[in-house]
Amino acid sequence: MKQKFTCTYSWLITVLAFAICMSYAPPGSAAKPDTTYLHILKSKTAKNSFKNGLHLVLPPLKPAYISTTKVNVARPDDRLLINVEVYPNPVTDQINLKYELSRNATVTIKIMDVLGNDIITLFSQRIEPGEKNFSYALNSKLTRGFYFVRVVAGTESVIKRISVL
Repeated sequence: MKQKFTCTYSWLITVLAFAICMSYAPPGSAAKPDTTYLHILKSKTAKNSFKNGLHLVLPPLKPAYISTTKVNVARPDDRLLINVEVYPNPVTDQINLKYELSRNATVTIKIMDVLGNDIITLFSQRIEPGEKNFSYALNSKLTRGFYFVRVVAGTESVIKRISVL
């Protein structure tokens, strides 16, 4: 009994594997659609096809297509940090910043040297949306030269060049 059970199912697995392999179309080949099932439906002996043998028709398997199209979720006009201005430039004793936020965000304002090293962190807080003004007295904290003011809001960043006299 056990041997008959094993033979029956091993034959069935072999037939299924063969049917799957025959219906597979390798990538890049222009395979014609499988219309075998139409011939079986039209034939008069389709009703008695199981008496003559197993007629198993599977639809062709095609490889999955992977899309490389990039989807931009954020709209280009949906910026968080808008209209960043630094004045006066050149700076002598006080630096003024004017910027606008479109929604709540953590804002960090830093001064960096030409090599990108952080010199001073002027401001770091969570801010409500709207137009904001920020002033900071330098009081000889920076030597003469060129610096960059970096304003970071959320994931957006704006860098402006200033010169200190």
